[in-house]
Amino acid sequence: MEIRALKEKDLPQLANLFDQYRVFYHQASNVDAARLFLEQRLRHGDSAILGAIVHDVLVGFTQLYPTYTSVGLGRIWILNDLYVTADARNRGVGAALMHAAAEYGEMTGAKRLVLATQVENHAAQHLYEKLGWKRDEAFYQYEFEIPRAD
Repeated sequence: MEIRALKEKDLPQLANLFDQYRVFYHQASNVDAARLFLEQRLRHGDSAILGAIVHDVLVGFTQLYPTYTSVGLGRIWILNDLYVTADARNRGVGAALMHAAAEYGEMTGAKRLVLATQVENHAAQHLYEKLGWKRDEAFYQYEFEIPRAD
């Protein structure tokens, strides 16, 4: 297995995998929109996308978005997306991507990585805790949907 930063040349496989990821989270399939979204992220340098490749096939990815800590005076990476194909699960791909994300954070001088997952995603929670991630008990997370004038 090779873990590496993905580039625009990887978009065909990445777009299909990203679409599967979105469907996993109950979104309608739209490979073209997924490709456009990812192309924009890569072209503008908005995120770092790391991929797991086995025999020239992309079997998993993680996408990291930068943010900053004012109090800690440094960078934080949000591990926003992690997905492994069904046939590659339980083979260490997710763990390898998580380790690569941590290495990327260290390489870029980040203070920490953060992530959020669905309450019922017990498999992901087990992986994170097994790898030493700690659940934040000090803060509540809130969100606000921006009203759209359609």
